[in-house]
Amino acid sequence: MNMRTMCKWIYIVPVSALALGLTASCKDADGGNDASGTFEATEVTVSAEASGRIMSLDVYEGGMLAAGQVCGLVDTVQLYLQKRQLEAGVDAALSRKRDAATQTAYIKEQIEVNRKEAGRVSNLIEADAANTKQLDDINSSIRLLETQLAATEADIAQNNAVAEAEAASYRAQIAQVDESLRRCRIASPIDGTVLVKYAEAGELTAAGKPLFKVADLSSMYLRAYITASQLTQVRLGQKVRVFADSGEKGVREYEGTVSWISDQSEFTPKTIQTRDERANLVYAIKVSFVNDGYVKTGMYGDIKF
Repeated sequence: MNMRTMCKWIYIVPVSALALGLTASCKDADGGNDASGTFEATEVTVSAEASGRIMSLDVYEGGMLAAGQVCGLVDTVQLYLQKRQLEAGVDAALSRKRDAATQTAYIKEQIEVNRKEAGRVSNLIEADAANTKQLDDINSSIRLLETQLAATEADIAQNNAVAEAEAASYRAQIAQVDESLRRCRIASPIDGTVLVKYAEAGELTAAGKPLFKVADLSSMYLRAYITASQLTQVRLGQKVRVFADSGEKGVREYEGTVSWISDQSEFTPKTIQTRDERANLVYAIKVSFVNDGYVKTGMYGDIKF
């Protein structure tokens, strides 16, 4: 390569770069976007609700989960054994219950026999074949048996009530164990995509320890910042145009809805540029839109009112 060719090469490259720079700047200027910000999604950090060893955790980053889908389990052996012990306690308590019909059958039979005898003696008295003392003795026996019956029924009722109360106590403890067993199941609270996985099967966990993070990426929002002068032109529910970068192809446009407007002003975040000076106070807004899968959290975007 001679000196002349080299000089020509050096000259052409800056001109091409300058031309590309002018094209890009003109494209930005033509856009005339009213505000910029970053795309975000509602993220939920799923934490363990029980302590113990993680027996399974079938989630992976980028995987889809449905709301309520069980995707993991914490060790439940001790809770299961505790439940079996409490169920045995319920059976033992109920076994102490007494059958009132069986326990009082003999007394009721004696009362019925005495009443029949009293009727027979009463007929004999009318025929002057018996004296009233015999009838009085029989009636006295009937009253004694009725008192005994009432006492027996009361004793059985009290015994059964104690047994039922004891069984109810065990059942309440079983319900607590069932709730603890339910908390051992790891489930996703929302439909979404797993963003980060913090734990693996076989590790020990504790209540409140994060296991994974999930977000609904189908419904996202753009957090943007507007100036005080723009604030008067924005209202909740307003339809706006949302633009997301699409690489060399330019931008993707979505229909968005203003879903939140901050009631407090703040200084412009360092990563955000507005049309006014950076020192001016701005207001944060959220613009919700339906994502087609191309927009990712953390990407920059623009809105046009």
